[in-house]
Parts: sequence; structure tokens; C-alpha cells
Amino acid sequence: MTPKKIKQGLDEIAVRDKDVADALSRVGYPVPRKRPPGFGTLIDIIVGQQVSAAAAMAIRGRLELVVDPMTPKNFLKTDEGALRAVGLSGRKVEYGRGLAKAMRVGALDTGRLAKQSDEEVIAALTAIRGLGRWSAEIYMMFALKRADVWPAEDLAIAEALKRLKKLDERPNRKISEPLIEHWRPWRSVAALFLWHYYKGVP
Repeated sequence: MTPKKIKQGLDEIAVRDKDVADALSRVGYPVPRKRPPGFGTLIDIIVGQQVSAAAAMAIRGRLELVVDPMTPKNFLKTDEGALRAVGLSGRKVEYGRGLAKAMRVGALDTGRLAKQSDEEVIAALTAIRGLGRWSAEIYMMFALKRADVWPAEDLAIAEALKRLKKLDERPNRKISEPLIEHWRPWRSVAALFLWHYYKGVP
């Protein structure tokens, strides 16, 4: 998602959605987020599960010093104690090793994902222990650059949508998908904007 594409997508959504137009006038456009496809980004996503953005960034920084370069082979040969010492939980070490093994034996080929449909990518990634639908959707948005992904289970997204649409509670996927159907084919851009809006509006 380039700045040009982000602006194009949000401008199109804003024409159809006054709430987005009003919010956009207050907080402006978000900056792009890009991640290279492959093992390192999937590990980053695992690291970021259920921790704050600041904590995840700190852990990633320490992890990259211990596993350098970040490859399945290097991750597997790194001592578990060293992985725990950088801040990974035992469960995340387990997930990381499982991912690394799957990629080493060819059970997961990240090079093939770019040619697959969204549902095929979700199926391939969620077959790996520790990677759920949210993880697959984040990977599709930032590593595969898919423009129309909706990470409904993301808590910040749900909270931002609640504020934007003045809802009584955070919407789940069943509620949010029909609510933002008119944001297609730019739901990834909209999600990026909602993260931006969440940080900028109390």
C-alpha cells in the first residue's frame, strides 16, 4: 500500500461514508506499512500477538540480535533459553519452532502464497499452530499487499470502528462485515486508517 493507493482508497470510501470523511479531515491519512514476505514477517506477527505494539517492537529488536539473519534454520538452532531471554513466552517459542519446521520441510511455502486466493492463504497459514485468522490477515495486508482484507478480530480495529460509528460495544465480525461492506475493495486501507484513527482520537 503506497501513499498514493492509501489516498485513493480512503478518498473513494469517504465519498460513500460521511463518518470516514469526517474522521479523515481530523486525523489525516495513515502512513504505509510494508513487510517483506517470508519467515521473518510471520515471526514478527507471532511476537506481536496479545502484547502492546511497544512491547512487540522491543522484543523484535532483541530477537533480531539473537537470530541473525532471521531464517527457519537459524531460529531452530537458537537455544530456547536465548529465545526466552529476549522476551518470547514458552508458547511463542513453540509456535516459532513449529513454523520454522513447517517451512524447512516444505509444509508451508510462503513463495506460493502470493499466487493463492485470500481463503487459500488463510487455510495455509492457519494450518500452522500459532497462526490464526488474524495472523493470516495481517500477513496478507502487509506482506502480500492485498487491498481488501478485513481483520475484524483486531481489538484496536473493533474499538476504532465502535468510536467511528458510535456503536454501544465493539462489533464482532458478524456485525462489522455488513457495516463496512461499502468500503470494498479498500478494506485493508480502511483497516490501516482505523489503526491511525484509534491512536489519534480518544
